[in-house]
Amino acid sequence: MTHSKKVVIVTGATSGIGKAIAQAFAATKASLVLVGRDPERGARTLESVQKFNCPVELMLGDVTDSAFADQVIASSMKRFGKVSVLVNSAGIIRRGSAVEMTDDDWLQTFDTNVNGVFYFSRAAVKAMTRTGGGSIVNIASTVGLVGCSGLAAYSASKGAVVLLTRAMALDHAKEQISINAICPGAVETPMLVSAYNMLISSEEILRRNVDAIPQGRLATPKEIASLTLYLTSEAARHITGVALPIDGGLTAA
Repeated sequence: MTHSKKVVIVTGATSGIGKAIAQAFAATKASLVLVGRDPERGARTLESVQKFNCPVELMLGDVTDSAFADQVIASSMKRFGKVSVLVNSAGIIRRGSAVEMTDDDWLQTFDTNVNGVFYFSRAAVKAMTRTGGGSIVNIASTVGLVGCSGLAAYSASKGAVVLLTRAMALDHAKEQISINAICPGAVETPMLVSAYNMLISSEEILRRNVDAIPQGRLATPKEIASLTLYLTSEAARHITGVALPIDGGLTAA
């Protein structure tokens, strides 16, 4: 799959799944705009991507700021002339049931996981409409499909992302914009460990998650990246409005 003529924006690009996605697109020689908040992690990601000798720009800011989303899209249009692909990978996780959740944790989760996706998608669709279409991939979660005990805010936010994906796919299909969601299960990333707030050891966290997966292992960020490449390729142009689990059979059990 080649993306060498595409301009790709990745939010949450400085760690975990987002970083793997950025590196995967870089390997195909796509032009990249990396979005993140942390300057040090951003610099490390930028260095890892530059090894592929592809055009790349790092933009630091908060996805919960709609003006920043507009700025990123405008900058991409000015430098590259188009936005071909948007990957919304920025996300946070706060552990707790609904009665345990503070107002701040609830609102922060929705602000990043839902509003951030909305702001960037809205701006990207406007740009894509002017240049003949494109692709958006939202990184959701299996807990957005089936829910998860102890993750009330995260489950609800990812469920919102799934339905926003489907609604926008219907709204913008005629503009040749495909919009899909990837729903990972447990993935080998720092976020998986942070979800438990260090209540148990990282080894116990991994064991519990692996035991629940029929295939008997966690997904890797590279596997999520590979699926993202496919969904934004010409081979997948007729796929839109899908929320695709990649979870080793977890949601099939």
